[in-house]
Formats: sequence, C-alpha cells, structure tokens
Amino acid sequence: MTDPAETTALITNDAVVLGVLAAILGGVFWASSLQNKAVQRFFSIIPALLLCYFLPSLLTTFGVVDPEQSKLYFVASRYLLPAALVLLTLSADLPATMRLGPKALIMFFTGTLGVMIGGPVAIWLTSLMAPDLLGSGPEAIWRGMATVAGSWIGGSANQAALYEIFGAGPDVFSIWIAVDVIVANIWMAVVLWIAANQTRVDRWLKADSSAVDAVRERAEAYEQAHARIPTLKDLIIILGVGFGAVGLSHFAADILSTWFGETYPGLDQLSLNSSFFWLVLVATVIGVALSFTPARKLQGAGAAKIGSVFVYVLVACVGLNMNIGAILDSPVYFLIGGVWMLVHVLLVFTVARLIKAPSFFLGVGSMANIGGAASAPVAAAAFHPSLAPVGVLLAVLGYIVGTAAGWATGLMMAQIGGG
Repeated sequence: MTDPAETTALITNDAVVLGVLAAILGGVFWASSLQNKAVQRFFSIIPALLLCYFLPSLLTTFGVVDPEQSKLYFVASRYLLPAALVLLTLSADLPATMRLGPKALIMFFTGTLGVMIGGPVAIWLTSLMAPDLLGSGPEAIWRGMATVAGSWIGGSANQAALYEIFGAGPDVFSIWIAVDVIVANIWMAVVLWIAANQTRVDRWLKADSSAVDAVRERAEAYEQAHARIPTLKDLIIILGVGFGAVGLSHFAADILSTWFGETYPGLDQLSLNSSFFWLVLVATVIGVALSFTPARKLQGAGAAKIGSVFVYVLVACVGLNMNIGAILDSPVYFLIGGVWMLVHVLLVFTVARLIKAPSFFLGVGSMANIGGAASAPVAAAAFHPSLAPVGVLLAVLGYIVGTAAGWATGLMMAQIGGG
C-alpha cells in the first residue's frame, strides 16, 4: 500500500485498485456477452479490448488512482507479461510464423522512418507558428523531443540514453514524458480498434492477409484438435510452466544485464544492460523452445487463454497510465506530439496500402516502435494470440536501432529548433 500522504488519489491501496480493474474487466466481458442487438452493435463499434484499456484511464483522469504511486503496472509488466509471452508462444507454429514474409520488417522500418520524419516536421511547424515555444539551452524543446524519439523507436532504455546524450533540462523532459505516454497510448487505443476490425481495415488496405490467416487458422486448428476440458492438474502445470519460466527469465536477465553493463558498458545504448530487455527476450526464447516439445499440447488445455487473461490485466494496468486530463495542462505540447504521431500514422498507412500489407503488420510494426516490448506483443495478441511472438521480435529490433535512430532524429530537430 502506498503512503496516502504522497498522493491525493482517492484510492491508494493497490489491492483495492486491482479489485476495481478486475471488476472492470469482468463487467466489460459480461456486457459483451449479452444477447442484445443494441449492445452487440455497440461492441461492434467499440471493441471489448479497447474498453478494457480506456475505462481504467478514467480512474487516473478523475483522480481516483495515481499511477505514479501504484506498483500494479510494474508487477503486470515484470511478472504477468513474461508469463503471457511464454504461454502464448509455446503454442505458436514458429515455422509458419517465419514464413510471414518481409512485410513485417518493411512496416517496422516504415514506422521508424515515420518517427524520424515526424519529429522534424512537428518542430518545423512550431518554428513557423509559435517560435517562442522553441526555448533555448537545456530547456530547448528539441532536446525533450529527442528523448521521445528514443522512446518511440526503442523504449525507455533508449530514451534514458538520449536524455544523457542531448542533456535535456528537467522541465522540458518532464513535459515530454507526459506527451510521450499520452500520445502513444491514444495511438495504441486506435491499434486495438484496428485489431478488432482487421477484416474491414484489410479490405480498405486491399491487403493480402493470406499468410497471417494461415498462421491463425493453423493455431486454431491445433487448439481444436487437442482441446479438452482442463483438469486441476492441467491448470497447475500451466501456471508452473508460465511462472517457472518467469523466474528463470528474471534469473537470466539479472545475470546478462549485469554482465553486459560491466563488461561492455559502451553497448548500453543497445539496451543490453537493461534487465527488462533480457526479461522479454529470454521469456520469448523459452516459449519458442517449448513450442517444439510436448509442452505445446498445453494449448489444448487453455494455455493461450490463461496467457490472454494476463494480457488483459496488463492492458488494464497500461490504461491507468493514460491521464487524459494532462492534455489540458500543456495543450500546445500535446498538439506538437499529435502532429508528430500523425506523420508516423500517415506514413505507415500509406506504405501498408502501397505494398498491400495486412493490418496486422501495420499495427504491430507501428507499436513495436511506439510501444516497445510492453505493447507490441499485446497489440499482436489482440490480432490473435498465436501472433504474439512477432510483436516481441520486432520490439527487440526496436531496442537495437532505437538509440541510433533517435540520435539522428535529435540532430535533425536541433538544426531546425536551434537553442
């Protein structure tokens, strides 16, 4: 429980917050199951997953919960996320997944390019319309934006590296941290909507989704062929495999991050000294390895469904980080961030339509940049649980290129923003 003196939030006990989030998830799924035409019409427009993401944000927006004081996101991302990755990946058909082709990589790098172009475009428009906002010295706006570039291409480790490289002042950095979180989360909400309406979006993109459909159909056929009513033994084994792998992943991540940090400190910009980077990667490797063993049969007992439950809890915890009211505190900066994101979005949609890439590649390629390892597998699983490994692999690629691409973006913005 957090210290009530540290926050003005109405609820400061994480156990209570968890109960509220669980009630929200249960309420959304209950409502979505109602056989009512009006309700079904509503959920055809606003998918259940999006509500599981958006409703928790209202708790933060109206001061019911303070996400900065809550430990729920940390617990969900460090314990439930790796468990979900293992349980979703162990049932994956890796050979079929690897045959998805080059469009996933094309859309990932398109997303990277969109961030690299969008930042300079946004600051150029600012220099024309509101030059007083540009600032100077450590508080120059481009320095804070450079850290966001690292976050939107890689992740928090890349952001921290660029914070040191460009010397962003504390005030401008804090503003852009808020812009980073809110704008990225709004785009993630859109991606979740796309996942729920992928057939419609694919039709608009004129996409050839046969490769993605093949992976999804093979996963569903395997599940149906091995489906059974899970026994208590099945459920205990699933939890044992999932959280046993979490423990092993944390053990390996601690060793690897420390070793790389001490032995190769110059590689910290590749996130090799980040324990979270290794946690996600090791959990995925364990899941992939298990997919070639009899453990894959746990899919028939509901391993992927339990992994999906963990994903939904994570989605609700991520939603807590979106304080929509923060936009009112610094609306101009959020407008700049919105323009930046709009450039990214327009570019990924344009390229997806040109190469006829399925909405899955568009959404996951984008979120592997914007959301990183915590969001890309969630976005991928929203399209289908069997596709989660693709999100992880692309997010790892984002970690690798994030600092270098963010550094290049920062230099371009420095030429425009000055200071």
